[in-house]
Amino acid sequence: MKIEFKNTFLFISILLILVGCSTTKNNVGSNINKTPHPSDISIKDGKFKTGAENIESYLPLLKDKRVGIVTNQTGILSKEKHLVDFLLEQNINLQKIYAPEHGFRGTADAGELIVDGKDTKTNLPIISLYGNNKKPKPEQLEGIDVMVFDLQDVGARFYTYISSLHYVMEACAENNIQLLVLDRPNPNGTIIDGPILEKEHKSFVGMHEIPVLHGMTIGEYAKMINGEKWLNPSTSPEQALQCDLKVAPCLNYSHDMKYSLPVKPSPNLPNDQSINLYASLCFFEGANVSLGRGTEKQFQIYGSPFLPESEFDFNFTPQPNFGAKDPVHNGKVCFGEDLTEIRKVHRLELKWLLKAYENTADKTVFFNDFFTKLAGTKKLREQIEAGMTEKEIRKTWKEGLEKFKEVRKKYLIYE
Repeated sequence: MKIEFKNTFLFISILLILVGCSTTKNNVGSNINKTPHPSDISIKDGKFKTGAENIESYLPLLKDKRVGIVTNQTGILSKEKHLVDFLLEQNINLQKIYAPEHGFRGTADAGELIVDGKDTKTNLPIISLYGNNKKPKPEQLEGIDVMVFDLQDVGARFYTYISSLHYVMEACAENNIQLLVLDRPNPNGTIIDGPILEKEHKSFVGMHEIPVLHGMTIGEYAKMINGEKWLNPSTSPEQALQCDLKVAPCLNYSHDMKYSLPVKPSPNLPNDQSINLYASLCFFEGANVSLGRGTEKQFQIYGSPFLPESEFDFNFTPQPNFGAKDPVHNGKVCFGEDLTEIRKVHRLELKWLLKAYENTADKTVFFNDFFTKLAGTKKLREQIEAGMTEKEIRKTWKEGLEKFKEVRKKYLIYE
């Protein structure tokens, strides 16, 4: 009996050790993509809140930590209190601010060089993540335990805040820094459309093989970057980097919820209409057509001196202004269309691009080299030049979009 008892005791002991080891292994990886679902969080008032306003989900993670923050003018709480000011009021040990395209205060032109400096209000150092320094260097991350990322995205592949997200995630993964993404709604959150980027056309205006409109919040997108192991895709899956990622979710949010941005996400997206039309009209950045930079109707009008007045009864003249120091066709009369009053679009519209191309007499000067980067493929330009209809072009996107939607499902936080 004693021998049997000893054998039984030994077996149970070994079993407990094995179970304990298995639990520890699972816990080690549990920080990767760990995001509480909004339904699992106690909501007292039932009101919508951004991730930044979902204070209970992230503030305890920052206590007694040295914190860096990637943000700009969109990183606000309710009543227009900036997140940086709020965190300092909570005695969070903020070390540095990292600024994306357009800068910390969001006043720079698209593509304008952003330089390092200091925030005059808080005296915190500002490190530019644009220009030649898109990815934080190890020395720029010294003294940081946790990085907070809070930027308002608009759901388009070529809007560079998600490219900055990629590089920040990569730098955090390489330097063993936890990343905390404070989620915000996607104002184009129901639209998944456009050609899929081909990897040979990867650039800062298109980092990943996704459609032009991806239909995800920036928190969901961060989970996709991590889960699909896109941080260093040239390596084998076993060696691929993953970031220690947490997402502070929005509360009481769904993708089809109407959301009007309280702050302009960049100088040339002044209102809801421009944000809704942004993805469709941005293709004109790769053509000889103005999309309204240098006017008060950016991304709501388009026109060109090369379009005939006989076919277009609307005209405007771009002039240098806030957010456009030297706009396309500066000082020239442009003929085109005013889209400020049209209904909200629910897909990527090609009709304005096709109309402008068809009505340009010298089509050899219509496109520039930037168009392929925006499209993420050579095919779209070739299809337009071949005279394909919008319906025919859209049909070629179908297979890629269906595959992307299946991948997207794995990373959704919201309905």
